[in-house]
Amino acid sequence: MTVEITDIPIARQISMHAITRALLANGPTSRAELAKLTGFSKQTISDVVRDLEDAGWLAPLGRTAGRPGRSAVTYAINGRAAAAGAIDLGGSKVHAAVVDLLGEVMAETVEPTDSRGGPHVIAQIARLLDGLKAGLAPPVQQLQLVVLGTPGVFHPETGQIAAAPNIQGLGEIDMRGALAARLGAPVVIENDVNLAARGEQWRGHGVGIGNFVFIGLGTGIGMGIIADGHLLRGARGGAGEIAYLPIGGDPFDSRGFRLGTLENAIGSVAIAERFAGLGGDHGTTVRDIFTRLATGDTAALATLEETARQLAAAIAAVGAVLDPEVVVLGGGIGARQELLDAVRRLLPRSTPFPPRIELSALGNRATLTGAIGVAVGRMHDEFFGIGVPPNGSAPPPVAEPLRELS
Repeated sequence: MTVEITDIPIARQISMHAITRALLANGPTSRAELAKLTGFSKQTISDVVRDLEDAGWLAPLGRTAGRPGRSAVTYAINGRAAAAGAIDLGGSKVHAAVVDLLGEVMAETVEPTDSRGGPHVIAQIARLLDGLKAGLAPPVQQLQLVVLGTPGVFHPETGQIAAAPNIQGLGEIDMRGALAARLGAPVVIENDVNLAARGEQWRGHGVGIGNFVFIGLGTGIGMGIIADGHLLRGARGGAGEIAYLPIGGDPFDSRGFRLGTLENAIGSVAIAERFAGLGGDHGTTVRDIFTRLATGDTAALATLEETARQLAAAIAAVGAVLDPEVVVLGGGIGARQELLDAVRRLLPRSTPFPPRIELSALGNRATLTGAIGVAVGRMHDEFFGIGVPPNGSAPPPVAEPLRELS
């Protein structure tokens, strides 16, 4: 049974915060090493470690080895002291995970998104998380919070999600309130591409980089922005909605208002239609179009070239406004090497200052990884008071087990 550190007198909290921070940053550590890292006396370290161990936050992990003198017990944060849920909700699938206090995935599952949308998706998410909790040994009784990545723009005041046409009825309900009521835990909702950017910031190409963007291209297109180390949301949560960039079509044509001018030009539907218009077979999937590139299919090659041209123009526009050091491409289409190669070739022809372009280091786990990072940061903040910086921009330093998350 754990005890919240915030229930302890402030003087002892300061010592506990310093020790837990050292353990989160350095992994398993002996009491003597903790004394060196924090500057506290050995007696203070012994007292605090005992209190944290008794409260369930620390666990002895092993003993030091390969060093002169007597071996010493090493201690680490007890990851099973708390758990959270992480969800990547997409138009085609729901990826759910239960993670511990260190961000290690204890259980996860993927299944198709309920096509009925709205309340049925809420019930689906609750069912998946309940099943994951019950399947653990021992079972997790309660989640501290759930972080959900979703398409569209989330409005914190209303709890509603706008501009998510791929999931029916999602914009008609209070997603956060309804899901929190079903789960009995606080729910944090964030745009899925924003979370993908957070994932890259935490464990991908954005590590140590203050200014970069993540562009996800698949069924639709969106962008997460990290500016000076902070996630940029905009006045209404719509920063990065590059589907509406006036590129690839007539921006004054109101038919583009639903999905966006750029999305109508390079989303998956547009790619398939372009391929058919260039002489390819109607009904060919985007995956098959990319497969045909290897055979030299002229319609496939022309489709790739035009898609890359439109994407390069969008990246050039983003570069003129945000000046990112790196542009990370992800999503089912954006993560294709063939598209990356074409964009890298075309980009210097559309801007004198082309940013570096990389494929996502996290693949299809970028959004889920971002959700896990946010969940871990908030749990550390809640229990230890050290998780989330005042600007909320990044998860905290973490121990080695978290870096090895698959």
